[in-house]
Amino acid sequence: MSVSVPAWLADRLEGAGGSVPFGTFMQWALHDPKHGYYGSGRARIGPGGDFATSPSLGSEFSALLLPQLIEWLEQLPSERLSLLEAGPGEGQLASQLALELVQLRPDLAARTELVLLEPNPGMAVLQQQSLQGVPLSVRWTDWDALHLAPVTGVVVAHEVLDALPVERVLWDGASWRWQHVAIDAGSLCLVAGPVLTPQDWDRIPALDSSAGGREPGWCTEVHLGLGTWFQACAAALREGVLLVMDYALEARRYYAASRPDGTLMAYRDQQAMADPLQEPGSWDLTAHLCLEAVRAAALGAGWTVLGERRQGEALLALGLADRFAALGESCAGNLPEGLRRREQLLRLVDPLATGDFRWLVFGRPRPGGLVPSLTSRCLQDPPPLG
Repeated sequence: MSVSVPAWLADRLEGAGGSVPFGTFMQWALHDPKHGYYGSGRARIGPGGDFATSPSLGSEFSALLLPQLIEWLEQLPSERLSLLEAGPGEGQLASQLALELVQLRPDLAARTELVLLEPNPGMAVLQQQSLQGVPLSVRWTDWDALHLAPVTGVVVAHEVLDALPVERVLWDGASWRWQHVAIDAGSLCLVAGPVLTPQDWDRIPALDSSAGGREPGWCTEVHLGLGTWFQACAAALREGVLLVMDYALEARRYYAASRPDGTLMAYRDQQAMADPLQEPGSWDLTAHLCLEAVRAAALGAGWTVLGERRQGEALLALGLADRFAALGESCAGNLPEGLRRREQLLRLVDPLATGDFRWLVFGRPRPGGLVPSLTSRCLQDPPPLG
């Protein structure tokens, strides 16, 4: 695999001695302020953009999610509350939730602020445009600032952790090695890097260090940054709830010998590609999460695991079936609108679309170490159909 190298990346790689760990390349390609896909604000999300998310399809997702967020907020013992979104994309979900909260529960909205955690200035500009005129207190901040003044509230992380830079490891037939990105004969390519040490294996316990029938060249991803992310999020809250919504697999599936190329994918113009090196900075790069690794990182950062569900199950528990059944009445006389909303709802629970997303719910213990006892409708079994 060889790919031409843009000048800015060639300079970086040459300055680093010709190669860097894959995670460093991914950080540059996504988050460089000038050249990165997100850092520059180049990302375009939605049916007409590079990729679609549940909120970008319309407001059905936020309408189903909001009652759960309200339920959690009402159970937190604070007069002032915060609804935080980490990595808010173009601001679609935040805007939808803010408008619906004000309309549905103006009393709660009056004591709730919307807090957006966006590390990329280019994306923050898009979010500010989307949230212009929203009738709710809104502010942009970062983890470091929240560490100095923690809040009580709910953090939503929708398709955020799968965009964290990942490292890649490969089996060369004799040893496990880190994968690097390098320049060879003027082209960009993936190469085998240093052999993993025992200390390296301590950081990736979900992957068995035995070859396990894997063929030479077998490669996968490891999210070494999960622990840091969960620690930063925990330090931002005095007490509260974290909802992670993302593509995730159990370790037995994530690291199966039959998955020789991992889960890393590149997205642009509604197309997916397995090659992560094409036109760096112009494609989104994403990798699924390993569920065991996520739980271990959260527990290590002091979170309590409250439960998990697939998105289809969670949304059915939150009333998707009733909302679907009411379409005929709510869209009477407007067939195109009814069909559009029907398509939204079906995609949210379709296992081949976003229905197989995992919802992972974590609690932040209050000072003193007591774990809050919270009711979570999304973790209950969906009501029977029919």
